[in-house]
Amino acid sequence: MSDEASLARAFFRVQPLPEAIAQLLERWQPERRATPLATTAALGRTLTTAPLAPEDLPKFARSSMDGFAVRAADTFGASEALPAFLHRIGQVAMGELATQPIAAGECIAIATGAMLPPQANAVVMIEHTQRVDEDAIECLRAVAPGENVIQVGEDFSQGEAVLAAGHRLRPQDIGALLALGITEVRVCQPPRVHILSSGDELVHPEDAPGAAQIRDINSHTLAALATQAGAEPHCFGIAPDDPARYTALARKAFEQADILVLTAGSSVSARDLTRQVISELGAPGILQHGLAIKPGKPTILALCDGVPVLGLPGNPVSALLVARETLLPLIFHHLGGKAELPNTLPATLKDGIASVNGREDRIPVRLAMDSAGRWLAEPIFGKSNLINTLAQADGLVVLDLDVSGLAAGSRVDVVPLR
Repeated sequence: MSDEASLARAFFRVQPLPEAIAQLLERWQPERRATPLATTAALGRTLTTAPLAPEDLPKFARSSMDGFAVRAADTFGASEALPAFLHRIGQVAMGELATQPIAAGECIAIATGAMLPPQANAVVMIEHTQRVDEDAIECLRAVAPGENVIQVGEDFSQGEAVLAAGHRLRPQDIGALLALGITEVRVCQPPRVHILSSGDELVHPEDAPGAAQIRDINSHTLAALATQAGAEPHCFGIAPDDPARYTALARKAFEQADILVLTAGSSVSARDLTRQVISELGAPGILQHGLAIKPGKPTILALCDGVPVLGLPGNPVSALLVARETLLPLIFHHLGGKAELPNTLPATLKDGIASVNGREDRIPVRLAMDSAGRWLAEPIFGKSNLINTLAQADGLVVLDLDVSGLAAGSRVDVVPLR
């Protein structure tokens, strides 16, 4: 066995993926660059600063139902058998300033979202009333103080952090920010992911392959993956199996990169150029060559002069699957946020959920890992028209029509909110 082959095999000792990634992340301190951006253009961007609510939302108490604004005490004891008789003194439409106070025994018709009149402290749903004439109704159900009312600051309180730094903005987050008049946010500039493929057998996708040649798709699938994760990819073409030319192209791609990705040439063989090239890019160099995974065993993880470098397999499937486990954590770490969630994931309910048969409920939940690495889903309870419940949520638990509730500790499937 040659000295070069012996060295390669000595270096090629596999390590579990989590430990290898953790080792790289512990050593890497990315240079995060913040920039102001219009909220309306910030979808998918990651916050560097937690925006604070400049005011209470809502700024006035308002109805969450169509019905009648009342003094709750006037409805106590009301039922279909013994309704409460209330004198109707007017109507409040959405967007209208409510100035007429309610006295004992009176009510005012009110629309969803309309301002609650002075002295009113509850709303009776229109379904729980019966019209007597133009000036009177019967209330068929008692309401408690605050029922069917969104209080001042119930959505957001002035000075409250609307979203945390490191949060990647979703459509519901844009809505929450704009509802508070926050029209500009500070976000992290996308990390620059530079990608270089290698191999004499590769040609560009737009070219016709010759004998024994194939089109390079790795650059483009990895670029798409990086874009989806919030990075800014740039493809640097194809390096031939020539040490000098490969090194020159790799060094060009390395310049100005926040993350460098090289594909092909990472296996242990006489033609292994990637390991050699990475070793020349900077210190400390290669941290791990070989992961205890399949596919993707020959993957290289390195840190060269403060820039993470990945050497991925040339097989397109292997490259993409391994990139999901290696490149994505690097992108999310650079952005200062948490990793993207899969399409669905199993979790354990932290608290019970109530539901009604015949209705398909969607309950927003926060997700967190327990000490054993299992997902916990904490339901977020609140009125259905509070956008804050979605802004806080990581996902949804969907209860089927025939489910009347779930107890704490139940296993559920969570649909992540992206």
